[in-house]
Amino acid sequence: MRSIEVTKPVAIPAEALPRRHVVFAVVAIALFMASMDQTIVATGLNAIQSDLGAELTWSGWTITIYSLGQIIAMPMAGKLGDHFGRKKVFLIAVVIFTTASLACGFANNIYVLVALRAVQAIGGGAFLPSATGIIADHYGPARDRAVGMFTSIFPIGGILGPILGGVFVTYSSWRTIFFVNVPMGLVLLFLGWRLIGETTDRKPAERMDVRGLLLLALLMLTTMYGLTNLDLGVTSPWFLVPVGCGALLSYLFVRHTARASAPFIPMRLLRGKGFGAMNVLNLLFGGAAIGFGALVPLYAEERFHMDPLAAGTVLTARGAGVICVAALAVLTLRRLGCRIPMVVGFVLIMTGFTLMAFPPPDTNGYLWLMMAAGITGVGMGVSVPASNNAGLQLAPDQIASIAGLRGMFRQSGSIIAVSVMTAVAANSGNPGMAQAHGFVVLSVLMLAAVPLIFTIPDPRGSW
Repeated sequence: MRSIEVTKPVAIPAEALPRRHVVFAVVAIALFMASMDQTIVATGLNAIQSDLGAELTWSGWTITIYSLGQIIAMPMAGKLGDHFGRKKVFLIAVVIFTTASLACGFANNIYVLVALRAVQAIGGGAFLPSATGIIADHYGPARDRAVGMFTSIFPIGGILGPILGGVFVTYSSWRTIFFVNVPMGLVLLFLGWRLIGETTDRKPAERMDVRGLLLLALLMLTTMYGLTNLDLGVTSPWFLVPVGCGALLSYLFVRHTARASAPFIPMRLLRGKGFGAMNVLNLLFGGAAIGFGALVPLYAEERFHMDPLAAGTVLTARGAGVICVAALAVLTLRRLGCRIPMVVGFVLIMTGFTLMAFPPPDTNGYLWLMMAAGITGVGMGVSVPASNNAGLQLAPDQIASIAGLRGMFRQSGSIIAVSVMTAVAANSGNPGMAQAHGFVVLSVLMLAAVPLIFTIPDPRGSW
Protein backbone atom coordinates (compact mmCIF):
# COMPACT_ATOMS: atom_id res chain seq x y z
CA MET A 1 0.00 0.00 0.00
CA ARG A 2 1.36 3.40 -0.91
CA SER A 3 2.33 5.65 1.96
CA ILE A 4 0.70 9.02 2.22
CA GLU A 5 2.72 12.17 1.76
CA VAL A 6 2.26 15.20 3.96
CA THR A 7 -0.94 16.86 2.85
CA LYS A 8 -0.61 20.36 1.49
CA PRO A 9 -2.13 23.08 3.64
CA VAL A 10 -5.81 23.63 2.99
CA ALA A 11 -7.55 26.94 2.65
CA ILE A 12 -8.14 28.59 6.00
CA PRO A 13 -9.83 31.85 6.96
CA ALA A 14 -7.74 34.90 6.08
CA GLU A 15 -8.53 36.45 9.45
CA ALA A 16 -9.29 35.13 12.89
CA LEU A 17 -12.93 35.26 13.91
CA PRO A 18 -14.36 37.57 16.60
CA ARG A 19 -15.04 36.18 20.08
CA ARG A 20 -12.40 33.53 19.47
CA HIS A 21 -10.88 33.96 22.94
CA VAL A 22 -14.27 33.53 24.60
CA VAL A 23 -14.94 30.44 22.51
CA PHE A 24 -11.47 29.16 23.44
CA ALA A 25 -12.34 29.50 27.13
CA VAL A 26 -15.67 27.69 26.73
CA VAL A 27 -14.32 24.65 24.90
CA ALA A 28 -11.25 24.61 27.17
CA ILE A 29 -13.57 24.04 30.15
CA ALA A 30 -15.02 20.99 28.38
CA LEU A 31 -11.60 19.58 27.59
CA PHE A 32 -10.46 20.16 31.16
CA MET A 33 -13.51 18.32 32.53
CA ALA A 34 -13.01 15.33 30.25
CA SER A 35 -9.30 15.01 31.00
CA MET A 36 -9.82 15.55 34.72
CA ASP A 37 -12.29 12.67 34.87
CA GLN A 38 -9.65 10.45 33.32
CA THR A 39 -7.61 10.58 36.53
CA ILE A 40 -9.79 12.07 39.26
CA VAL A 41 -10.92 8.63 40.42
CA ALA A 42 -7.30 7.53 40.98
CA THR A 43 -7.22 8.75 44.58
CA GLY A 44 -10.69 7.32 45.12
CA LEU A 45 -9.89 3.75 44.08
CA ASN A 46 -9.44 2.52 47.64
CA ALA A 47 -12.62 4.31 48.78
CA ILE A 48 -14.62 2.89 45.87
CA GLN A 49 -13.19 -0.57 46.55
CA SER A 50 -14.19 -0.38 50.21
CA ASP A 51 -17.62 1.24 49.76
CA LEU A 52 -18.79 -1.02 46.93
CA GLY A 53 -17.03 -4.19 48.11
CA ALA A 54 -15.03 -4.48 44.88
CA GLU A 55 -11.62 -5.96 44.08
CA LEU A 56 -8.75 -3.63 43.14
CA THR A 57 -8.74 -4.90 39.55
CA TRP A 58 -12.43 -4.06 39.15
CA SER A 59 -11.95 -0.68 40.80
CA GLY A 60 -9.22 -0.07 38.23
CA TRP A 61 -11.80 -0.64 35.51
CA THR A 62 -13.31 2.73 36.44
CA ILE A 63 -10.18 4.21 34.85
CA THR A 64 -9.65 1.78 31.97
CA ILE A 65 -13.27 1.67 30.81
CA TYR A 66 -13.20 5.46 30.59
CA SER A 67 -10.21 5.16 28.29
CA LEU A 68 -11.98 2.52 26.20
CA GLY A 69 -15.06 4.69 25.78
CA GLN A 70 -12.90 7.58 24.65
CA ILE A 71 -11.09 5.35 22.16
CA ILE A 72 -14.39 4.64 20.44
CA ALA A 73 -15.79 8.15 20.78
CA MET A 74 -12.82 10.18 19.55
CA PRO A 75 -12.50 8.98 15.94
CA MET A 76 -16.29 8.73 15.62
CA ALA A 77 -16.82 12.27 16.93
CA GLY A 78 -14.11 13.58 14.62
CA LYS A 79 -15.82 12.10 11.58
CA LEU A 80 -19.29 13.22 12.68
CA GLY A 81 -17.99 16.72 13.40
CA ASP A 82 -16.51 17.01 9.92
CA HIS A 83 -19.81 15.91 8.39
CA PHE A 84 -22.58 17.35 10.56
CA GLY A 85 -20.99 20.32 12.28
CA ARG A 86 -18.63 20.53 15.24
CA LYS A 87 -20.89 22.68 17.41
CA LYS A 88 -23.70 20.13 17.25
CA VAL A 89 -21.39 17.24 18.16
CA PHE A 90 -19.86 19.31 20.96
CA LEU A 91 -23.21 20.14 22.57
CA ILE A 92 -24.44 16.54 22.35
CA ALA A 93 -21.21 15.46 24.04
CA VAL A 94 -21.87 17.90 26.90
CA VAL A 95 -25.34 16.41 27.47
CA ILE A 96 -24.06 12.81 27.49
CA PHE A 97 -21.14 13.60 29.78
CA THR A 98 -23.20 15.57 32.30
CA THR A 99 -26.06 13.06 32.48
CA ALA A 100 -23.71 10.11 32.89
CA SER A 101 -21.76 11.94 35.61
CA LEU A 102 -24.94 12.40 37.62
CA ALA A 103 -25.79 8.70 37.25
CA CYS A 104 -22.25 7.64 38.27
CA GLY A 105 -22.66 9.47 41.55
CA PHE A 106 -25.68 7.31 42.42
CA ALA A 107 -24.13 3.93 41.39
CA ASN A 108 -24.65 1.28 44.06
CA ASN A 109 -22.27 -1.44 42.83
CA ILE A 110 -19.01 -1.58 40.91
CA TYR A 111 -20.49 -3.12 37.76
CA VAL A 112 -23.09 -0.37 37.38
CA LEU A 113 -20.40 2.25 37.99
CA VAL A 114 -18.12 0.74 35.33
CA ALA A 115 -20.98 0.67 32.79
CA LEU A 116 -21.90 4.29 33.51
CA ARG A 117 -18.25 5.35 33.25
CA ALA A 118 -18.25 3.92 29.72
CA VAL A 119 -21.22 6.13 28.81
CA GLN A 120 -19.57 9.13 30.44
CA ALA A 121 -16.44 8.48 28.38
CA ILE A 122 -18.38 8.65 25.12
CA GLY A 123 -19.33 12.23 25.95
CA GLY A 124 -15.87 13.09 27.26
CA GLY A 125 -14.15 11.51 24.26
CA ALA A 126 -16.23 13.55 21.81
CA PHE A 127 -14.98 16.82 23.34
CA LEU A 128 -11.43 16.69 22.00
CA PRO A 129 -11.95 16.31 18.22
CA SER A 130 -14.99 18.60 18.02
CA ALA A 131 -13.39 21.27 20.21
CA THR A 132 -10.08 21.09 18.31
CA GLY A 133 -11.94 21.73 15.07
CA ILE A 134 -13.82 24.65 16.63
CA ILE A 135 -10.56 26.25 17.79
CA ALA A 136 -8.86 25.78 14.42
CA ASP A 137 -11.83 27.34 12.62
CA HIS A 138 -11.92 30.40 14.90
CA TYR A 139 -8.20 31.25 14.90
CA GLY A 140 -7.49 31.13 11.16
CA PRO A 141 -3.80 31.72 10.36
CA ALA A 142 -2.86 31.44 14.05
CA ARG A 143 -4.49 28.04 14.43
CA ASP A 144 -1.21 26.16 14.92
CA ARG A 145 -0.42 28.09 18.11
CA ALA A 146 -4.03 28.08 19.27
CA VAL A 147 -4.33 24.31 18.81
CA GLY A 148 -0.99 23.78 20.54
CA MET A 149 -2.07 25.82 23.55
CA PHE A 150 -5.55 24.29 23.59
CA THR A 151 -4.45 20.67 23.49
CA SER A 152 -1.97 21.37 26.30
CA ILE A 153 -5.00 21.70 28.58
CA PHE A 154 -5.68 17.97 28.34
CA PRO A 155 -2.67 16.85 30.39
CA ILE A 156 -3.24 19.67 32.88
CA GLY A 157 -6.73 18.37 33.62
CA GLY A 158 -5.35 14.88 33.97
CA ILE A 159 -2.73 16.10 36.40
CA LEU A 160 -5.08 18.11 38.60
CA GLY A 161 -7.65 15.32 38.67
CA PRO A 162 -6.00 13.25 41.43
CA ILE A 163 -5.50 16.37 43.54
CA LEU A 164 -9.19 17.27 43.43
CA GLY A 165 -10.08 13.62 43.92
CA GLY A 166 -8.00 13.53 47.08
CA VAL A 167 -9.81 16.60 48.41
CA PHE A 168 -13.25 15.12 47.69
CA VAL A 169 -12.42 11.70 49.16
CA THR A 170 -10.90 13.23 52.29
CA TYR A 171 -13.57 15.81 53.06
CA SER A 172 -16.67 14.40 51.39
CA SER A 173 -17.19 11.19 49.40
CA TRP A 174 -15.94 9.57 46.21
CA ARG A 175 -19.42 10.27 44.78
CA THR A 176 -18.66 14.01 44.83
CA ILE A 177 -16.05 13.26 42.15
CA PHE A 178 -18.93 12.78 39.72
CA PHE A 179 -21.52 15.17 41.13
CA VAL A 180 -19.18 18.14 40.65
CA ASN A 181 -19.47 17.74 36.87
CA VAL A 182 -23.20 18.39 36.83
CA PRO A 183 -23.33 22.17 37.50
CA MET A 184 -20.25 22.69 35.35
CA GLY A 185 -21.87 20.75 32.52
CA LEU A 186 -25.08 22.79 32.67
CA VAL A 187 -23.14 26.06 32.51
CA LEU A 188 -21.05 24.71 29.65
CA LEU A 189 -24.14 23.66 27.70
CA PHE A 190 -25.64 27.16 27.97
CA LEU A 191 -22.42 28.98 27.05
CA GLY A 192 -21.67 26.64 24.15
CA TRP A 193 -25.15 27.04 22.71
CA ARG A 194 -25.03 30.84 22.95
CA LEU A 195 -21.42 31.62 22.02
CA ILE A 196 -20.09 28.99 19.60
CA GLY A 197 -20.87 29.51 15.94
CA GLU A 198 -20.75 26.85 13.23
CA THR A 199 -17.82 27.95 11.08
CA THR A 200 -16.96 24.98 8.90
CA ASP A 201 -18.44 23.83 5.60
CA ARG A 202 -19.97 20.46 6.26
CA LYS A 203 -18.82 17.57 4.12
CA PRO A 204 -21.33 15.20 2.56
CA ALA A 205 -22.36 12.57 5.09
CA GLU A 206 -20.84 9.13 4.64
CA ARG A 207 -22.21 5.85 5.84
CA MET A 208 -20.86 5.07 9.31
CA ASP A 209 -18.60 2.02 9.40
CA VAL A 210 -20.54 0.18 12.12
CA ARG A 211 -18.67 -3.08 11.56
CA GLY A 212 -15.29 -1.43 12.01
CA LEU A 213 -16.54 0.37 15.11
CA LEU A 214 -17.80 -2.88 16.69
CA LEU A 215 -14.61 -4.77 15.83
CA LEU A 216 -12.48 -2.09 17.45
CA ALA A 217 -14.68 -1.96 20.55
CA LEU A 218 -14.64 -5.75 20.99
CA LEU A 219 -10.89 -5.85 20.35
CA MET A 220 -10.18 -3.35 23.12
CA LEU A 221 -12.74 -4.83 25.53
CA THR A 222 -11.50 -8.42 25.27
CA THR A 223 -7.85 -7.42 25.47
CA MET A 224 -8.52 -5.19 28.46
CA TYR A 225 -10.40 -8.00 30.23
CA GLY A 226 -7.51 -10.38 29.59
CA LEU A 227 -4.98 -7.92 30.98
CA THR A 228 -7.16 -7.47 34.06
CA ASN A 229 -6.81 -11.21 34.73
CA LEU A 230 -3.03 -11.14 34.36
CA ASP A 231 -2.74 -11.71 38.11
CA LEU A 232 -4.09 -15.24 37.58
CA GLY A 233 -1.00 -16.11 35.53
CA VAL A 234 -0.13 -16.05 31.84
CA THR A 235 -1.24 -19.69 31.50
CA SER A 236 -4.69 -19.06 32.95
CA PRO A 237 -7.57 -19.45 30.46
CA TRP A 238 -9.05 -16.26 31.89
CA PHE A 239 -5.99 -14.49 30.48
CA LEU A 240 -5.23 -16.55 27.38
CA VAL A 241 -8.73 -16.77 25.91
CA PRO A 242 -9.54 -13.03 25.98
CA VAL A 243 -6.07 -12.07 24.73
CA GLY A 244 -6.33 -14.69 21.99
CA CYS A 245 -9.73 -13.31 20.99
CA GLY A 246 -8.20 -9.84 20.98
CA ALA A 247 -5.47 -11.00 18.59
CA LEU A 248 -8.08 -12.52 16.25
CA LEU A 249 -10.21 -9.39 16.39
CA SER A 250 -7.13 -7.30 15.66
CA TYR A 251 -6.53 -9.28 12.48
CA LEU A 252 -10.19 -8.96 11.46
CA PHE A 253 -10.17 -5.22 12.15
CA VAL A 254 -7.04 -4.60 10.06
CA ARG A 255 -8.38 -6.74 7.20
CA HIS A 256 -11.72 -4.97 7.28
CA THR A 257 -10.05 -1.55 7.38
CA ALA A 258 -7.89 -2.41 4.37
CA ARG A 259 -10.89 -3.57 2.32
CA ALA A 260 -13.68 -1.19 3.37
CA SER A 261 -14.51 1.70 1.07
CA ALA A 262 -15.06 4.11 3.97
CA PRO A 263 -13.49 2.50 7.06
CA PHE A 264 -13.99 3.77 10.60
CA ILE A 265 -10.26 4.59 10.68
CA PRO A 266 -8.69 5.00 7.20
CA MET A 267 -5.68 2.75 6.72
CA ARG A 268 -3.57 5.70 5.60
CA LEU A 269 -4.03 7.25 9.04
CA LEU A 270 -2.81 4.05 10.67
CA ARG A 271 0.37 3.36 8.74
CA GLY A 272 0.84 6.10 6.16
CA LYS A 273 4.07 8.10 6.09
CA GLY A 274 4.57 9.67 9.49
CA PHE A 275 1.34 8.28 10.91
CA GLY A 276 2.78 4.90 11.91
CA ALA A 277 5.51 6.52 13.99
CA MET A 278 3.14 9.08 15.51
CA ASN A 279 0.69 6.36 16.51
CA VAL A 280 3.40 4.40 18.33
CA LEU A 281 4.65 7.54 20.08
CA ASN A 282 1.12 8.51 21.11
CA LEU A 283 0.56 4.98 22.45
CA LEU A 284 3.64 5.22 24.69
CA PHE A 285 2.89 8.81 25.70
CA GLY A 286 -0.62 7.78 26.73
CA GLY A 287 0.74 4.94 28.82
CA ALA A 288 3.13 7.31 30.57
CA ALA A 289 1.19 10.56 30.96
CA ILE A 290 -2.38 9.26 31.26
CA GLY A 291 -2.02 5.67 32.48
CA PHE A 292 0.94 5.70 34.84
CA GLY A 293 0.20 9.31 35.71
CA ALA A 294 -3.20 8.23 37.02
CA LEU A 295 -1.52 5.58 39.18
CA VAL A 296 1.07 7.85 40.82
CA PRO A 297 -1.28 8.65 43.76
CA LEU A 298 -1.89 4.93 44.29
CA TYR A 299 1.89 4.42 44.19
CA ALA A 300 2.33 7.13 46.84
CA GLU A 301 -0.26 5.43 49.06
CA GLU A 302 1.16 1.92 48.64
CA ARG A 303 4.91 2.57 48.81
CA PHE A 304 5.11 5.68 50.97
CA HIS A 305 1.91 5.14 52.99
CA MET A 306 0.48 8.60 52.29
CA ASP A 307 -3.17 9.46 52.89
CA PRO A 308 -5.38 10.13 49.81
CA LEU A 309 -5.11 13.91 50.05
CA ALA A 310 -1.32 13.93 50.28
CA ALA A 311 -1.08 11.32 47.51
CA GLY A 312 -3.25 13.43 45.25
CA THR A 313 -1.30 16.62 45.84
CA VAL A 314 1.92 14.90 44.82
CA LEU A 315 0.98 15.72 41.24
CA THR A 316 0.71 19.45 41.99
CA ALA A 317 4.33 19.84 40.92
CA ARG A 318 3.60 17.99 37.70
CA GLY A 319 0.76 20.36 36.90
CA ALA A 320 2.98 23.33 37.68
CA GLY A 321 5.66 21.95 35.39
CA VAL A 322 3.24 21.65 32.49
CA ILE A 323 1.77 25.12 33.01
CA CYS A 324 5.15 26.82 33.31
CA VAL A 325 6.58 25.58 30.03
CA ALA A 326 3.57 24.85 27.80
CA ALA A 327 3.08 28.46 26.66
CA LEU A 328 6.79 28.87 25.91
CA ALA A 329 6.81 25.56 24.02
CA VAL A 330 3.91 26.77 21.85
CA LEU A 331 5.69 30.03 21.02
CA THR A 332 8.83 28.21 19.88
CA LEU A 333 7.06 25.67 17.66
CA ARG A 334 7.50 27.58 14.40
CA ARG A 335 11.21 28.10 15.03
CA LEU A 336 12.19 24.72 16.50
CA GLY A 337 9.74 22.44 14.73
CA CYS A 338 8.41 19.33 16.44
CA ARG A 339 11.31 16.90 16.74
CA ILE A 340 13.52 18.74 19.22
CA PRO A 341 10.74 19.46 21.78
CA MET A 342 9.49 15.86 21.51
CA VAL A 343 12.94 14.39 22.18
CA VAL A 344 13.57 16.74 25.12
CA GLY A 345 10.12 16.05 26.54
CA PHE A 346 10.47 12.25 26.30
CA VAL A 347 13.87 12.35 28.01
CA LEU A 348 12.50 14.46 30.88
CA ILE A 349 9.50 12.15 31.36
CA MET A 350 11.80 9.13 31.48
CA THR A 351 14.03 10.91 34.00
CA GLY A 352 11.08 11.69 36.25
CA PHE A 353 9.83 8.11 36.20
CA THR A 354 13.28 6.74 36.98
CA LEU A 355 13.60 9.06 39.97
CA MET A 356 10.19 7.92 41.23
CA ALA A 357 11.30 4.31 41.07
CA PHE A 358 14.61 4.84 42.89
CA PRO A 359 14.23 7.20 45.87
CA PRO A 360 17.38 7.58 48.01
CA PRO A 361 17.39 5.93 51.46
CA ASP A 362 15.95 7.97 54.34
CA THR A 363 14.55 10.60 52.00
CA ASN A 364 11.24 12.40 52.42
CA GLY A 365 8.97 10.42 50.09
CA TYR A 366 6.54 13.28 49.58
CA LEU A 367 9.19 15.81 48.55
CA TRP A 368 11.01 13.27 46.37
CA LEU A 369 7.85 12.35 44.47
CA MET A 370 6.99 16.03 44.11
CA MET A 371 10.37 16.70 42.52
CA ALA A 372 10.14 13.70 40.18
CA ALA A 373 6.56 14.59 39.23
CA GLY A 374 7.68 18.16 38.49
CA ILE A 375 10.31 16.87 36.05
CA THR A 376 7.74 14.71 34.24
CA GLY A 377 5.44 17.75 34.10
CA VAL A 378 8.10 19.86 32.41
CA GLY A 379 8.64 17.03 29.94
CA MET A 380 4.95 16.89 29.15
CA GLY A 381 4.69 20.65 28.80
CA VAL A 382 7.57 20.65 26.29
CA SER A 383 6.44 17.66 24.23
CA VAL A 384 2.63 17.88 24.12
CA PRO A 385 2.23 20.97 21.85
CA ALA A 386 4.89 19.64 19.50
CA SER A 387 3.49 16.11 19.28
CA ASN A 388 -0.04 17.41 18.78
CA ASN A 389 1.01 19.67 15.92
CA ALA A 390 3.23 16.99 14.39
CA GLY A 391 0.21 14.80 13.81
CA LEU A 392 -2.02 17.62 12.57
CA GLN A 393 0.58 18.74 10.03
CA LEU A 394 0.41 15.33 8.37
CA ALA A 395 -3.17 15.95 7.25
CA PRO A 396 -4.29 19.53 8.01
CA ASP A 397 -7.50 18.98 6.04
CA GLN A 398 -8.70 16.42 8.62
CA ILE A 399 -8.09 18.22 11.90
CA ALA A 400 -10.94 16.67 13.88
CA SER A 401 -10.26 13.15 12.63
CA ILE A 402 -6.53 13.40 13.41
CA ALA A 403 -7.26 14.75 16.89
CA GLY A 404 -9.59 11.81 17.47
CA LEU A 405 -7.02 9.30 16.23
CA ARG A 406 -4.33 10.81 18.45
CA GLY A 407 -6.60 10.57 21.46
CA MET A 408 -7.50 6.99 20.57
CA PHE A 409 -3.88 5.82 20.65
CA ARG A 410 -3.10 7.73 23.83
CA GLN A 411 -6.10 6.21 25.56
CA SER A 412 -5.06 2.77 24.29
CA GLY A 413 -1.70 3.27 25.95
CA SER A 414 -3.48 4.28 29.13
CA ILE A 415 -5.63 1.15 29.08
CA ILE A 416 -2.62 -1.13 28.67
CA ALA A 417 -0.64 0.65 31.40
CA VAL A 418 -3.45 0.71 33.98
CA SER A 419 -4.69 -2.82 33.25
CA VAL A 420 -1.23 -4.36 33.50
CA MET A 421 -0.13 -2.41 36.56
CA THR A 422 -3.30 -2.94 38.61
CA ALA A 423 -3.19 -6.66 37.80
CA VAL A 424 0.49 -6.96 38.72
CA ALA A 425 0.04 -4.88 41.89
CA ALA A 426 -2.96 -6.94 42.98
CA ASN A 427 -0.90 -10.14 42.68
CA SER A 428 2.25 -8.73 44.31
CA GLY A 429 3.29 -8.99 47.91
CA ASN A 430 4.67 -5.46 47.59
CA PRO A 431 2.40 -3.44 45.27
CA GLY A 432 4.50 -0.28 45.64
CA MET A 433 7.67 -1.97 44.40
CA ALA A 434 5.73 -3.62 41.57
CA GLN A 435 4.68 -0.17 40.37
CA ALA A 436 8.27 1.08 40.69
CA HIS A 437 9.40 -1.69 38.34
CA GLY A 438 6.63 -0.63 35.97
CA PHE A 439 8.01 2.91 35.86
CA VAL A 440 11.39 1.52 34.81
CA VAL A 441 9.95 -0.74 32.11
CA LEU A 442 7.92 2.08 30.59
CA SER A 443 10.96 4.38 30.62
CA VAL A 444 12.95 1.79 28.68
CA LEU A 445 10.17 1.47 26.10
CA MET A 446 10.03 5.23 25.66
CA LEU A 447 13.80 5.37 25.21
CA ALA A 448 13.62 2.70 22.52
CA ALA A 449 10.96 4.73 20.69
CA VAL A 450 12.91 8.01 20.58
CA PRO A 451 14.45 7.22 17.13
CA LEU A 452 10.92 7.16 15.69
CA ILE A 453 10.68 10.89 16.33
CA PHE A 454 13.30 11.52 13.64
CA THR A 455 11.15 9.78 11.01
CA ILE A 456 8.37 12.36 11.36
CA PRO A 457 8.30 15.33 8.92
CA ASP A 458 9.56 18.45 10.69
CA PRO A 459 8.53 21.57 8.74
CA ARG A 460 9.02 24.99 10.30
CA GLY A 461 6.53 27.83 10.33
CA SER A 462 2.72 27.67 10.44
CA TRP A 463 0.59 24.97 8.83
